Amino acid sequence: MRTRLISVLSGLLLALSATALVVAPQASAATGPAAVAEALKQGPVYVDPRAEAQLPKDRADALAKKIKDAGKPVFVAVLPATSEFPAESVLRTVRAETGITGLYAIRLGDGFNAGADKVVMPTNAVRNLTDAVKAGGPVDASTQLNNFVDQALAQAKGRAPASWGSGGGDDGAPVGGLIVLGAVAVVGGGGAYALVRRNRRKKEEEERAAIEKLRVVVDEDITAFGEELDRLDFHPGEPGADDAMRTDYAQGLDAYEKAKDIMASVQHPEEVRGVTQALEDGRFALASLDARRQGRPLPERRPPCFFDPRHGPSTEDTDWAPAGGAARTVPVCAADAVRLREGKDPMVRTVDTDYGPRPYYDAGPAYGPWAGGYFGGGMLPGLLVGTMLGSMMMSGPAYASDMGAGYDGGDYSGADFNPSDFGGGDFGGGGGFDGGGGF
Repeated sequence: MRTRLISVLSGLLLALSATALVVAPQASAATGPAAVAEALKQGPVYVDPRAEAQLPKDRADALAKKIKDAGKPVFVAVLPATSEFPAESVLRTVRAETGITGLYAIRLGDGFNAGADKVVMPTNAVRNLTDAVKAGGPVDASTQLNNFVDQALAQAKGRAPASWGSGGGDDGAPVGGLIVLGAVAVVGGGGAYALVRRNRRKKEEEERAAIEKLRVVVDEDITAFGEELDRLDFHPGEPGADDAMRTDYAQGLDAYEKAKDIMASVQHPEEVRGVTQALEDGRFALASLDARRQGRPLPERRPPCFFDPRHGPSTEDTDWAPAGGAARTVPVCAADAVRLREGKDPMVRTVDTDYGPRPYYDAGPAYGPWAGGYFGGGMLPGLLVGTMLGSMMMSGPAYASDMGAGYDGGDYSGADFNPSDFGGGDFGGGGGFDGGGGF
């Protein structure tokens, strides 16, 4: 044990010593947004060499230290206004290339804009904060970015990405101090590791419980879809069958198998979205096949029936209000549309809860990934306003995990994010971006 500890300590001290002697990382071979992303993976602030006059190194380092000390996933880039960084897409591109859930702010020439994953900061909060920073006319980059960061750090959720390493500090920290820190880290590492393991086990237990709730509903959906396939009783070689029918049928079969395969390997609740997305694709294929066989017009690709996706693709939109809630427009199947017009209740999908069967939209956030696969994260919040699930979605950033996002602030999500959260090229600076282009 003693030999192992000495070995670990020696390796750590060697790594820390090497780190202390490195003044700055070597320039990346990447260019454009890719270079920005590579730099932001290593630290919270990136200044393009062509924009260094806007934010000199000492001020950039101070801003980076402020963000690191706060431990929040806030990313800042200062870039030149060139064709290399198109205003209409640079935010989305940098976020996609970096791949880390967070709040991204970009000073592009004299303009400014920001975007965030909702789990880190709601869209309205980002917009209001950005507008406040732009108000009052153009200011220098240091003033603008510090104003933004000061307010953002107080509101942003999540944690700094692990790739940044430890919190801020002087680049020239003494090697001796780092060695002492290394020794302390070795001694305290066991406790920290135990805490991480305990938190991980708790999260895994919660996910397993959520998956078991979802499994009941999803298995019912898969079974219902299999029964639809049987009811169609289609045979590829039957009289009148053509290639289009056979293609529809093959897509239905593929969707059925895909849904079963995904559900069999689900490890996290958000993965259930893939199951219901596959089932929705399959139901549309079967609806198309049925229309071809009956000689009817092909169905329009629409969301499934809001009340129960097993009813198949919706045929129209109609106004509906949950008990005690406000009316909203929802997609419905033909049968439910008739029921609503006759003043009857729709045939709503219910799930088991501790209080008995409840409509899925009043059964809590566990069913978010299931619903998200059918309706997509973009349209679902509007459909669920005033319901229990909708209220939980809107109450805070935690809903993102429940709805299948599965990533907290600072987590690596790759390109799995909502592009609309980083949309637009509104890089106006105070009284307007002084570069033209209609941003």
